[in-house]
Amino acid sequence: MNAIRIIPRLDIKGPNLVKGIHLEGLRVLGKPEEFAKHYYEQGADELMYMDVVASLYGRNSLFDIISRTAKELFIPLTVGGGLRTIDDIKNVLRAGADKVSLNTAAIKDPQIIRQASLKFGCSTIVVAIEVIRQGDGRYFAFTDNGREDTGIEAISWARQAEELGAGEIVLTSVDREGTGTGFDIELIKKITEAVSVPVIAHGGAGNPAHIAAAIREGGASAVAVASTLHYGYAATATARDQTEGNTEFLKSGRTFSKIEPHSIREIKEYLANNSIDTRITDHTF
Repeated sequence: MNAIRIIPRLDIKGPNLVKGIHLEGLRVLGKPEEFAKHYYEQGADELMYMDVVASLYGRNSLFDIISRTAKELFIPLTVGGGLRTIDDIKNVLRAGADKVSLNTAAIKDPQIIRQASLKFGCSTIVVAIEVIRQGDGRYFAFTDNGREDTGIEAISWARQAEELGAGEIVLTSVDREGTGTGFDIELIKKITEAVSVPVIAHGGAGNPAHIAAAIREGGASAVAVASTLHYGYAATATARDQTEGNTEFLKSGRTFSKIEPHSIREIKEYLANNSIDTRITDHTF
């Protein structure tokens, strides 16, 4: 098994880092640049920026944040949200992103995956699949932060995305996202067994044991983590003087009872102690 990547996921709304449950009820946590710098220094393997309101406006508004991050932090950046065309992808890559994450655009026109992978390389193209489990046990792909049902079965869509040239899949369980109750291992396993490209598991991590299960039992190649990292750092971050958005949750000092705050170092130490190989990186100077 290759070294497992730990990837902080930063959901962005306007100038703020936000977090919700089931991709909804977004709460302001701080300034994304400060969180990104902290995670970089802690040894994050990559960073994932997602513009969570881009679908409302049909465009990605992260260009300034991407440009600043790429100049200061020497770490791969994946950027998603509101990327609809080849030109959108080109502009984000020019701003400093290393990879792009496609969801809505890929669902609406799957050929954009092929076109983008041929133009920019498969390793640059990540297909994001937001999944909600149905009452009959089937998994369906959704768009717009889990709001729009595509009617497409998730496992077959993952296969098609790989065939069209996707270099990675970031898999989100909307049911588990933000809850801290653990990953949907069955879903992860179904996807990892269906495709040969790396699968990044996202949605449900409440502690390092959940991350280990996604890797060992689900077969994930990487894990995108948000709440368990963000809530730990938010308690010590200096970005508490937000002037817009819902800041009451941040000021309260509360988290969710099922989420145990951990640093990247602590997560990697836990994985190493459980014989799971990670990339040992430390970017502090």
